[in-house]
Amino acid sequence: MRARFGTDGVRGVANSELTPELVLALGRATARVIPAAAFLVGRDTRRSGPLLQAALSAGLAAEGADVIDVGVLPTPALAWLADERSLPAAVISASHNPFPDNGVKLFSDQGTKLPVATEEEIEVVCSGILDPSGPKVRAPEAYGVGRMTAEPAAAAAYADHLVEVLDGRRLDGLSVVVDCANGAASGLAESIFTRLGADVTVIGAEPDGTNINDGCGSTAPDALAAAVVARGAALGLALDGDADRLLAVDGTGALVGGDELLALFAQDLASRGQLAGNTVVVTVMTNLGFRRAMTEQGIVVKETPVGDRHVLARLDADGLALGGEQSGHIIFRQAATTGDGMLTGLALADLVVRSGRPLADLATTVLERVPQVLVNVQVAAAERLADAVAVWEAVAAEEEALGATGRILLRPSGTEPLVRVMVEASGDGVAEAVALRLAQVVRTELGAAPAPG
Repeated sequence: MRARFGTDGVRGVANSELTPELVLALGRATARVIPAAAFLVGRDTRRSGPLLQAALSAGLAAEGADVIDVGVLPTPALAWLADERSLPAAVISASHNPFPDNGVKLFSDQGTKLPVATEEEIEVVCSGILDPSGPKVRAPEAYGVGRMTAEPAAAAAYADHLVEVLDGRRLDGLSVVVDCANGAASGLAESIFTRLGADVTVIGAEPDGTNINDGCGSTAPDALAAAVVARGAALGLALDGDADRLLAVDGTGALVGGDELLALFAQDLASRGQLAGNTVVVTVMTNLGFRRAMTEQGIVVKETPVGDRHVLARLDADGLALGGEQSGHIIFRQAATTGDGMLTGLALADLVVRSGRPLADLATTVLERVPQVLVNVQVAAAERLADAVAVWEAVAAEEEALGATGRILLRPSGTEPLVRVMVEASGDGVAEAVALRLAQVVRTELGAAPAPG
């Protein structure tokens, strides 16, 4: 057993890869590396959540840290609370992953993801706790046991924060459907939109411990689209299991993705003089059409690697206000330290009301997408991608053929044994053909993934 931080915390199959023993050790290691009198701890709605939250909390308390249990809350709520109270926080969640998975996300006392160096130190300390033959790490001496307390009022504080973000503006009469993915926002969404005057219908808000992200939410927006059309709603909002990302559908049921949402927000903030530096931050996965649209608007685009931690780092380094990912992680830096699906949904609803235009009109005119294909190639050795000469020779040849009409990106997943092959290219079927050719080269050079079992 070993704790390994990926792009968004430590993840694995609950009670198999991510065992209580591992999470207990991770809690102890975290308390040793991050000196804090107390930690905020919350979770999403997975059945394994209480088990793993108890293990993490026990580890923290065993090292003398107090644990404040805020119950089921969205990941961005924990990030906001951490910043608000100057306390580090932990969330038991695997975000948009299916029910069997779970994970541990850690935030600093400023509500930001931990630096990579801190995560690596926690990994080393955790290994020393789990494996007596591993790295020797001396335990602190004579610590008392931390207290464990529950604080259900934290949810209300977060809800108040979201309502205040609109600066007194309301959503009176706007018809909205919200899909909570049977996840962490299930108990919050209806009350927040109702407080702001919206006519809200909530679906995917009956978590039973096993149905999180199951045919609902941002990973499966078809049910939301059908509900929006059936109810004649103005728009639909699709959260994921821990509500840190959001996709939308317009009144016709058409999907509005992260690139379109980010473009709408950038354009809107720029028109109101609130887009700091007249700049928006994106990742390498953002569609080429987004970049072209921003250039036409005179908005500068800055690019980072995949991961909202990289987006946030660039925002803070350059004093910027807006950034995000194609997946729907969007950061409004003046209001949040991480992607926040509920906040993004409120901002979109507010934009629609202020514009007086249907979302369908706004989304279809904000950018023209370049066809994009993403192929996930399961391989035996994704870590060898950087040194796979034949793969990069194939990429170079395809890029030369595409010229300025397309773009290629290959990267190993930070959480799974696979390589992501992304191709953008103008022309019917061109991107798909290039992606499939490159996927085959990757599979040949890095080895096919072993069969399950």
